[in-house]
Amino acid sequence: MQPSACGEGGDGTRVWDFVRDSQQQILFASWQHFSLVVQCLVLATVLAVVLSALVYRSRTASALANGVSAMGLTIPSFALIGLLIAPFGFGVVPAVIVVTFFATLPILRNAVVGLNSIPASVVESARGIGMSRFRTLATVELPMAWPIILAGIRVSAQMVMGIAAVAAYTLGPGLGGFIFSGLSRLGGANAFESVVVGVVGVILLAIILDLLLVVLSRLTTSRGIRVRNTNHPELRREGQRRVHPA
Repeated sequence: MQPSACGEGGDGTRVWDFVRDSQQQILFASWQHFSLVVQCLVLATVLAVVLSALVYRSRTASALANGVSAMGLTIPSFALIGLLIAPFGFGVVPAVIVVTFFATLPILRNAVVGLNSIPASVVESARGIGMSRFRTLATVELPMAWPIILAGIRVSAQMVMGIAAVAAYTLGPGLGGFIFSGLSRLGGANAFESVVVGVVGVILLAIILDLLLVVLSRLTTSRGIRVRNTNHPELRREGQRRVHPA
């Protein structure tokens, strides 16, 4: 048992030494990774909300949007990255496209569900006092659907945090570079330490981003809307996925 314990302690020491020696590179890669995910999430949210606003009034279009979202999530991220190398080459562009694509899918689904969950009586009341269709959408429907949309954003954030690491295969920014660098020279100097730093860094960033989104939810959702959406089946399902992931 003693050799095993010494080995584990030695690995821990080597990882800590690697972190200390590569601190600047790790911090810079972490910032790049976090920035890539956040910017792609913002872009994905805008795209998803716009698309959902175009389709949610039609049952056929809503079903099509949900179907596309479900099918899109079955595409292996690594395969999509490989397909994008030919037209876009290596670098940031394919990483942004892949991360934004996968981030859009859960948000689109939740946005459609959230907008369809608004009671017709509320919409009719808004139109009855002279609001235009666009103003009703912007000031009544979207704020009421926001908690459900934000649930989709939280799911997307956790998912694409890992996909952003995979996107480093195209020499994209982020902590994935440490993972692929370590795997490519496994058995060599600092290979194991590089992989550990990349994996643990991605996990920590995912936790930080989720906490920030919880704060955002508190700041941007009124108490009345939070109470209304507490028992919404979509939010319950998202909560169950987070507690009991498939």
